Amino acid sequence: MTRSRFLVTGSRGFIGSRLVLGLGQSGFDVVAVDRFEGDLAEVDLEPLLDGVDGVFHMAARPGVRPSFDLFPEYLRDNLLVTQRLFETCSAAGIRVVYASSSSVYGNQDRYPIAEGAPLWPISPYAVTKVGVEGLARCYVRRGLDAVGLRYFTVYGPGQRQDMAFSRIIRCAREKRAFTLLGADRIRDFTYVDDAVEASILAMLADNPGPYYNVGTGIETPVARAMEMCAHLAGGVEIEMVGSAEGDVRRTSADTRAAQRDLGFKAQTSLREGLEEQIAADAEEASLSQGQHDARAGGSAGA
Repeated sequence: MTRSRFLVTGSRGFIGSRLVLGLGQSGFDVVAVDRFEGDLAEVDLEPLLDGVDGVFHMAARPGVRPSFDLFPEYLRDNLLVTQRLFETCSAAGIRVVYASSSSVYGNQDRYPIAEGAPLWPISPYAVTKVGVEGLARCYVRRGLDAVGLRYFTVYGPGQRQDMAFSRIIRCAREKRAFTLLGADRIRDFTYVDDAVEASILAMLADNPGPYYNVGTGIETPVARAMEMCAHLAGGVEIEMVGSAEGDVRRTSADTRAAQRDLGFKAQTSLREGLEEQIAADAEEASLSQGQHDARAGGSAGA
């Protein structure tokens, strides 16, 4: 039996790196590419697709707040790169599962949010994700097989260091206080391995729809989630201040379509996921300290 082979863009990113691991554990061959190996806005993409059965497009410039000041970079990394990839994949006749975001919904009047809700982006980052979905619709008309996944507030091991849970865990380790923006917000927090499972299911599904919510359907006040993380991490003093520009008030995923079409249902509770993230951070910190000590010892003995 021939093993499927998949390309993962953004393979060193948060979700992308975890996806590479999950695909390998599931017995698939993986071709991993990240901007450290090549700029997808410039490199020839056709060789990357040689022998590939599908593409997981996770490469993107993340972050709501920086997108107000760095919009040209967001246009390049999120829209130009995606257009080039969709063009190449449509010609090759292979499926693309691409990362969208719950931020495309903005602030809604009804919750939980179903896929048919209007899109009201309130940050330049979210605008680029709406644009990515628009590109997918354009290229579907040219034969592209594309499935977009609207991830809802993904967290877990490997999370970006600028994200709140990562920062709280780091503050706990360093015995520092933590300043929380957006304490009045509500989020649907999704564990990264659940997001990975949804991504793989979308790639393997027969006749999937154009996009799906990937979340838990469980709403948690941000203040409560951060207090839970601080407690599990060993205690952190949290100063709660106002919200940041571009942050939506509330997210809550209606996941019925993903359950029906993909067989996906998130399995990890917020507490379980935070415990995994804290344990992984402690292990990484221990390894880094060990490497530092080894270098220091080597220098002293030379």
